Amino acid sequence: MLLLIIGLVVFLGVHSVHIVADPWRTAQIARMGELAWKGIYAIVAIAGFVLIAWGYGEARTAPIGLWHPPVWTRHVASLLVLVSFILIAAAYIPQTRMKAAVGHPMLAGTKLWALAHLLANGTLADLLLFGGFLAWAATNFIASRRRDRLAGTVYIKGPITRDVLAVAGGIVGWWVFAFYLHAWWIGVRPFG
Repeated sequence: MLLLIIGLVVFLGVHSVHIVADPWRTAQIARMGELAWKGIYAIVAIAGFVLIAWGYGEARTAPIGLWHPPVWTRHVASLLVLVSFILIAAAYIPQTRMKAAVGHPMLAGTKLWALAHLLANGTLADLLLFGGFLAWAATNFIASRRRDRLAGTVYIKGPITRDVLAVAGGIVGWWVFAFYLHAWWIGVRPFG
């Protein structure tokens, strides 16, 4: 469990620098250059992610149950994760109406993904992993929306075809992950 906690602190910590220490971050980028900053950032983030995966895998071998979610929560979780995949796809397609409405669809999608997994899983490791991501994404979302308001940021709405592309991409991504990659990478089949 300790590796999971350290991984979460490292991964979510590096992803929180712009929330809690943006002036320091800006100074470091100016001092060392953007490419060097991104390189260090990537190395630290990857190390955190590896620790999360390793720690979560270890924690799953001797789970500490906190609650037993009913079977119907798996169906709700699948629907929420589908919506999260669509939002994440919208984050990468410029000028979607979803981005204009939400502002930060990647963070909104991450919140839904984490909430879905909290609903469907009931171990201490799940609470730490998905609860940690939910708390981070919610905090980051609030901070990002506040920055947008202060900067007067307006997200442009493009043609509806961009949203259709985001929905299609999200559905395909969700389908591939739910029916193939989740079992291969995580060891759990969401649909039996």
